[in-house]
Amino acid sequence: MSTDDHGTVTTGIARLHAAPALAGPGRFGLVSNHTGVLPGLRPAAPALLDAGARLVALFGPEHGLHGTAQAGEGEAAETDPDTGLPVHDTYRCSGERLDKLLIDSGVDALVHDLQDIGARFYTYVWTMFDLMVSAARTGVRFVVADRPNPLGGLVSEGPLLDPAWASFVGRAPIPVRHGLTCGELARHLNVSAVPRAAGRAADLTVIEATGWRRAMAAEDTGLPWIAPSPNIPTPVTAAVYPGTCLFEGTNLSEGRGTTQPFEIVGAPYIDARFAPALAELALPGVHFRDLRYVPAFHKHAGRALRGVQLHITDREAFTPVRTAVAMLATLRRLYPDDFAWRTANDVDDDEGSRHFIDLLWGSDRLRRAVDAGGDPLPLCDPPAPPGRWAGDDVLLYA
Repeated sequence: MSTDDHGTVTTGIARLHAAPALAGPGRFGLVSNHTGVLPGLRPAAPALLDAGARLVALFGPEHGLHGTAQAGEGEAAETDPDTGLPVHDTYRCSGERLDKLLIDSGVDALVHDLQDIGARFYTYVWTMFDLMVSAARTGVRFVVADRPNPLGGLVSEGPLLDPAWASFVGRAPIPVRHGLTCGELARHLNVSAVPRAAGRAADLTVIEATGWRRAMAAEDTGLPWIAPSPNIPTPVTAAVYPGTCLFEGTNLSEGRGTTQPFEIVGAPYIDARFAPALAELALPGVHFRDLRYVPAFHKHAGRALRGVQLHITDREAFTPVRTAVAMLATLRRLYPDDFAWRTANDVDDDEGSRHFIDLLWGSDRLRRAVDAGGDPLPLCDPPAPPGRWAGDDVLLYA
C-alpha cells in the first residue's frame, strides 16, 4: 500500500466503549473473543462494564472466548473469571438450540465484535450469520461493532458458493475472498440470506470503524495484530489463508503444527520437482522456496515432509486463491498416484462423506477440473469486485 493509505483506525467496539448508548436500549450480550480489545489492548468486556454498559452475557465462537481451543473446538467455561459474566459457547450451535440459548440468556441485543480475516470459510462469519438468524426469530436486536478486513476491501476472488454445498464453512453465496468487513457482510446477508432462514430480516445496526479505507491492509491500520485464532499468527498468514486453507481438503499438510501455518505446505511424497514447477508458473507477487519440515501435530505429525513456503513479494499483486489453485493443479500433474482429496468426515464428522474441498470451494467444480487435468484458473475469477457482487448499497467505506 502507498504511504498515503496508512492511518489510525477506531474500531466499532472502541466507539461503543466511548458511547455505550450505541448498543441501544436494554441488556446486551457480547459476541467476542480475545481479539475484542480497545486501544491500549484492554479487553473490551470489563471495560464496557466499567463504562456503565448494560452487558450481561458473553458469547464465544470457534476457538472459544479466550482463543485457547484449536480448530473445530470451543471452550467449556461457563463463567468468565474476569467479569463474572455467563459465557455461552455458540460453536456448532444453530437453529432451535441457538434460539433457546438467546432466549435463556435474557439479552435484548447482541453486539458482535470478532476479527474476521476476509475468507468465506473462516467460521466467525457464519457464527455471526447463525446468530443473526436466531436474533431475527427471537426478536433480539443485532449490532455489529465493525473492524477492518485485514486483506483490504478492493479485491474479491473465487466464485459464489453454490447453496447445495452449504456448510459451516459457507452458509450463503459469497466469494472465497469476499472483500467486505463483517459489518458490510451483515448488511448483505441481512437482505440476501437471513430472511430466507428466519422468515424476516434481523433488526441490524452497524457501528462503523472510523478511519478505515478499502485500500488498507492490516499493517496500514495502526491497529495491533492479535492472532484471531491459533493458526493465524501474523498478517502474512492471513494474506495467504484464503488460498492455502484449500489444502485442508487434501492429503497435504497445510503447515498446522508448525510456526508457519498456511505459509507452508508439504507431504511425504513431495520431491525436488515441486518448487521449480511452481516457479515456472510465474505467479504474481509470490516466490516459492523448497523446504523440509516436521509438524508437531495435525496431518503427518512427527513425519519429515518436503514442500514449499510461499514468500509474498508484492501484496497488491498476490492473489492467494488463484495461487493455491495453481498449486493444486501442479500437484495433481506431478504426483497423480499420491495426491488425494480428503472427505469431510476426515475433517469434521458433522459434514458427512462429501469431499471437504467441495465445501471449502463452495461446489465440486474445482475438484472435478483438477482431476480432469484441465485449467482450473478461470474458476478463480470473482463474480465482480466487492461493491458489485454484494451490491453497492452494503458498502460502508470508501
